[in-house]
Amino acid sequence: MRIARIVDSDDQVTWAAQQDDGGLLRIEGEPLTGNVSLTRQAVVVKRWLPPVEPVAIFCIGLNYRKHAEEAGLPVPEYPVVFIKNPSAATGHEQPIRIPKVCTDEVDYECELAVVIRRTCRNVSKSDALDYVLGYTCANDVSARAWQLERGGGQWNRGKGFDTFAPLGPILVTTDDLGDPNALSIRTHLNGELVQDSNTRDMIFDVPTLISFLSEDTTLLPGTVIFTGTPSGIGWAREPRLLLHPGDQVCIEIERIGRLENPVAGPS
Repeated sequence: MRIARIVDSDDQVTWAAQQDDGGLLRIEGEPLTGNVSLTRQAVVVKRWLPPVEPVAIFCIGLNYRKHAEEAGLPVPEYPVVFIKNPSAATGHEQPIRIPKVCTDEVDYECELAVVIRRTCRNVSKSDALDYVLGYTCANDVSARAWQLERGGGQWNRGKGFDTFAPLGPILVTTDDLGDPNALSIRTHLNGELVQDSNTRDMIFDVPTLISFLSEDTTLLPGTVIFTGTPSGIGWAREPRLLLHPGDQVCIEIERIGRLENPVAGPS
């Protein structure tokens, strides 16, 4: 199933299933519980929401081999983990806002996001995907000066500003997606292709990440895992290619869809 979470034309938060023609039909029930039924009632999008309201956002850094190379860093022995503020989540077509405290430093990062559907702890790699509801497109928006210099040696501040976690527009359930580590993943900035890779370049694949994160740690339903970005980030380019008000960012993942967000100034 291809699941969306929207504000509909009646200003109600609604779950919906995307059909082959792109239309949306209302879903009754809660996808995270698995207790859902598809109605025949068409719904109209007034505003796209993240396809899940995150209870936690775990993120993985340096998880693509070519990205580690462009950063001039060794391939990590263990996953590099940081956390985003759940309130950073925003939806398809909603603006990424450049914080007033940022300089010319805000960068894009296309990522595959994993949504956990049931409580898991100490999960094996072989069982890890049984705990996944599905996958969606994500943009790990990053303020690089805050990430590298002003954040006290931690990445959370530079990665956790409001609107710095766009998600969506569609969550594709595991039964409809297949192997999450065999998907093309791209970023377009103002129509220009700036990242172009495949999730098979991940250093730690999706089952490994879920197993690692769940070691003596409870992952609750609604936990979102950002699985890392491939090479091509703006900060590593010469000259640097960064986000400014008026820009348009598109994250595209094979078999999932396109997450598009305009860039704007502070709210």
